[in-house]
Amino acid sequence: MADIGSIVEGKIVKLLKYGVIVELPEGESGLVHISEIDNNFIQDVADYFREGDQVEVKVIGIDDKGRLQLSVRQAQPDFQEMTRPTRRRFQSQDEMVEFEDKVSGFMKRSGERLLDLKRNLESKRGGKRR
Repeated sequence: MADIGSIVEGKIVKLLKYGVIVELPEGESGLVHISEIDNNFIQDVADYFREGDQVEVKVIGIDDKGRLQLSVRQAQPDFQEMTRPTRRRFQSQDEMVEFEDKVSGFMKRSGERLLDLKRNLESKRGGKRR
């Protein structure tokens, strides 16, 4: 069985709506999920592959049923794992106070707008009904 993290050459044996099945040299096969084909959005896997194409894949895991999970995009030499952006921290107390002032101003204006909208709707309906 192929080791997790290894990059191997395989042949595409089946196109699916959600990915492709790749057969590896040892006779094993695994799924390349559509999200592991390219970093860009993919509408149709047939835009990228045909049955019989040779493709380099990275073994990224084995599911609970023992099936190989493969990746084409992670097998690329220029692949860089996408990281989550870090949370921005305030540089100073003044910056935090300035931000809080902006938020409170926004909340006040937003409340006033909602009240105006509510009054406008009530006047179009003929006022409050009792």
